[in-house]
Amino acid sequence: MTDDVKINRGLIGVYFDRSSVSLIDGAKGELSYRGYSIHDLATHASFEEVSYLLIHGELPTPEQLQQFDAALKAARHLPDQIYDIIRACQHGHPMDVLRTAVSALAALEPDSQTATAEGYVRNGLRLTSQVPMIIAAHEAMRNNRTPVAPDPDLGHAANWLWMLKGEKPSADAARLADVDFILHAEHGSNASSFAARVTVGTQTNLHGAIVTALSTLAGPAHGGAAEDVMKMVHEIGSPENAAAYVKAKRAAREPVTGFGHRVYRAEDPRARHMREGVRRLGQEMGAPEWYEILQAVVEAMKPYARHGLNVNVDFYSGVIYQLHAIPMDLYVPIFAIGRMPGWVVQCLEQQHSNILLRPLTAYNGPDARPWVPLQAR
Repeated sequence: MTDDVKINRGLIGVYFDRSSVSLIDGAKGELSYRGYSIHDLATHASFEEVSYLLIHGELPTPEQLQQFDAALKAARHLPDQIYDIIRACQHGHPMDVLRTAVSALAALEPDSQTATAEGYVRNGLRLTSQVPMIIAAHEAMRNNRTPVAPDPDLGHAANWLWMLKGEKPSADAARLADVDFILHAEHGSNASSFAARVTVGTQTNLHGAIVTALSTLAGPAHGGAAEDVMKMVHEIGSPENAAAYVKAKRAAREPVTGFGHRVYRAEDPRARHMREGVRRLGQEMGAPEWYEILQAVVEAMKPYARHGLNVNVDFYSGVIYQLHAIPMDLYVPIFAIGRMPGWVVQCLEQQHSNILLRPLTAYNGPDARPWVPLQAR
């Protein structure tokens, strides 16, 4: 009955809506936010500027940026009950704790139920500041430390490192974290953004959509690449082992983590901005060997580039976190910090001309059958 139905598994190649946010050209390896090249943004902009651009559609004026930055800093606050929840869940995985805390915020903050566009922006801005606070507080509590209070004099990325580590980052380290967030801020209809849009399609509040996005990001097929790369680097151990590692993986028809992307056939345009940052941070931290191992893997993978197996952004992210001595189970939550403005604007776009997202599945089960009474089965 459904043999003539075309099935696009994974919705590959299916356009479900229009978007004015990000343009991805997978064949050329290009990415832009609101018409601005990711290369210009990663080189010249701050995460605060990029967040404003994504949410409001234009780069901010100095006055607008000052107001936006002040609003982000003013939102660095968590209800006392959230700290109680984090403490009760302190032995859980950081993504589970983060998701639980964001869900609890929906019940604790009355404005969270405002499902207008203006409410989405207000709640999105507040959550953008609260998400790194939740992650840092959990990391402190599970190590029997008191959470570090935010520093109003620090920008978003620098304050994140301060709350996480309890020490002020260098200018280079703060800038690299800033660039990391910029590169992860938005990427079209990826799995977590699409999931958030499905939730918004039911006319729910923003917190519900972000909980959905966090749940989706937690899956290793979406958010886990940076952690897997770091595991690979530890397994390789030294640069001279990289070629043999890659050869063995290819012979076994197993993927080499950090290469290839669902969208890009050319090199992920975000990767180049992390590459140099890893090199410089490795030198600053006295651990240049991590960068050397990564580059040895890149060299060993060059013959496979013609098959679309090019380096992606997550190939370098994990080593940055490793150099900061950040536990591996925080890598995906860090991804969430950067992706917050992207999720917010995807939710805003969905809400603007909302429709319930209800795709079809082609039935291929048994034909109609007669009912059989229980005693006759």
